[in-house]
Amino acid sequence: MNQKLKEKILESFSSVLPIAIIVFIISILLVPMSIGAAVLFAAGAALLIIGSGFFSLGAELSMLPMGEGVGAEFTRSKTLWIVIAVCFFLGFIITASEPDLKVLAGQVPDVPDNVLIFTVAVGVGIFLVVAILRILFNIKLAHMLMGFYLLVFILSFISPESFTAVAFDSGGVTTGPMTVPFILSIGIGLAGIRSDKSSTDDSFGLVALCSIGPILSVLLLGILYNPQQAAHTPIEIPLVVTTRDVVEEFARHLPSTGKEVMTSLAPIILFFIIFQIVYRRFKKRQLVRMAVGMLYVFIGLSLFLTGVNVGFIPVGHLIGTEIGDSPFKWLLIPIGIIIGYFIVEAEPAVHILNKQVEEVSCGAIPQKAMRLCLSIGVSASVGLSMLRILCGISIYWYLIPGYIIALALTFFVPKIFTGIAFDAGGVASGPMTSTFLLPFAMGASTASGGDVLTEAFGIVAMVALTPLIAIQVMGVVYGRRIRHAEEELRRKAEAEAAAQDGEDEEILDDEPYGETGPVLSQDELKDLPISAG
Repeated sequence: MNQKLKEKILESFSSVLPIAIIVFIISILLVPMSIGAAVLFAAGAALLIIGSGFFSLGAELSMLPMGEGVGAEFTRSKTLWIVIAVCFFLGFIITASEPDLKVLAGQVPDVPDNVLIFTVAVGVGIFLVVAILRILFNIKLAHMLMGFYLLVFILSFISPESFTAVAFDSGGVTTGPMTVPFILSIGIGLAGIRSDKSSTDDSFGLVALCSIGPILSVLLLGILYNPQQAAHTPIEIPLVVTTRDVVEEFARHLPSTGKEVMTSLAPIILFFIIFQIVYRRFKKRQLVRMAVGMLYVFIGLSLFLTGVNVGFIPVGHLIGTEIGDSPFKWLLIPIGIIIGYFIVEAEPAVHILNKQVEEVSCGAIPQKAMRLCLSIGVSASVGLSMLRILCGISIYWYLIPGYIIALALTFFVPKIFTGIAFDAGGVASGPMTSTFLLPFAMGASTASGGDVLTEAFGIVAMVALTPLIAIQVMGVVYGRRIRHAEEELRRKAEAEAAAQDGEDEEILDDEPYGETGPVLSQDELKDLPISAG
C-alpha cells in the first residue's frame, strides 16, 4: 500500500507541477508577487500534491467498492419505492457534503449558504433517482439529455439573467471529489446486474444527469429570490513575513477544513454502517481495507482543500486582477488557455474517471487519450471565458450553440461515449476550477470593470461544457478504430476456424481406422486365430 501511495503522489506531482511552473513564470514576467505570497503558493501546491495522492488511493480503496456494492444490492430489491427513497437520500447527503459546493455558496450574494446548498442537494437527489431509473428501464440517455436541457434553457429565460451563470456553475461544482467516485461506482454496480448488450454503455451517464438537477433547482431558486446586486468581496493574500507565519497560516486553516471534511464524510460513513449491518455484503478483510481507504480520503481532502484555499485562491485572484488591470489585459486569453490545458490534470476526480473508463472499455479508451481530450476541451473553455470577460459577451452565446452541438453529436457516436462525455464535463469542473479559475475570473472581471455575477460566474459552466464536445469527437475516432479492430478479430477468428476445419477433414480422409478399430482385408481376417466354441 505504501508503494501505491507513492505512485499516487508522484502522479499528482506530475499533474500539479505544470500549474506551479506557469504561476511562477507569470509572477516573474507579468505579476510580481511578494516572497510571502510565493511561499504560500508553493506550500499550498505541496499540500495539494500530497492530499490528491491520499485522496485518489482512498477513493480507490473505499468509495468505489462502496458505491458498487450499494448499487448492486439496492437494485435487487423488488420494492421500487425503497430504491427511489434510498437513492434520493444518498444523492442528498453526498451533495450536501461536497466541499466545492460550499466554496461556491460562499460567493453567491443575496442567498444564504445553506439555502443554496440544500437546494442543490435536493436537485441531485431527484436526478440521481431519475438516472438510476433510466438504467433499470433501459431508457436512452441522449433522449433524456435533450428533454431536460430544453427545460433548462426555458427556465433560464424566465429566471433573472444575473442568476443564470450561477445556476450553470452549480451543476459543475456539484460533481466534485466526494460525489463523482460514489455516483460513478453506483452506475457500474447497477449496470453490472443487467446482462443485456447495452449494460456497459449505460454504466456512464449518472454524473451527466445529476449535473442537470442543480441547474434546474437553482434556476427555480433564482426566480424566488430574484437577486439584484453582486456583493463581491475581494480576496486578499494573507500577510506573511517569516516561514513561521506561513506554517501558522496553514495550521490555522487545517483544523477547520478537517472538521468540514469530517462533517461531510459522517453521513456517508453512517449510511454505509447501516447498509453493512443490513446486507452484510463485505467481509471483515474488505471492511478493514475500506476503513483505511476512508481515513486516506479524510486526510487527502483535508490537505488538498487547505492547500487550495490558503495558497491557490488568493494567488489566482491576484493574477487575474493584475493582468486585467494592465494595458496587456488581452493576455488573459492565452494565459487562460495554457492554465486550462494543465489545470484539469490536477483535478482529483478526473483520474478516477479516466481509470474507470479504461477498465469498463477493456482498454479500448486509454487514459492518455481521455486526458488529452479533457485538457484540450478545458483550455478552450477557459480561453473563451476570458474573451467573454473582456468583451462582455452573454453566456447564452456560448451555452446554447455548445449544447446544441453536444446533443447533436449524440446521434453519431457510440452510446458509451455519450455517457462518458457528459460525465467528463461534470468531473472536469472540480475543486481546482472553483478555487483557482473562479477567483482568477473574478479578479479579471473586477479589474476590467465588469459585472462579477454575470461575467466571472459561468467559467465553471464553460469548463463543464467543452469536454462534452471534445470527448464525443474522440468517440467518433475511437468508434471507428474499435469497429475496425472488432472486424479484424472476427476475420481472424473465421480464418482460424476455416483452417482448423480443413485440417480436421484431412485427418479424417487419411485415417486408416474405422469408427471402432482398424479396417482389415479379407486375407488378414482369414489368418486371424479362431477361438474355441
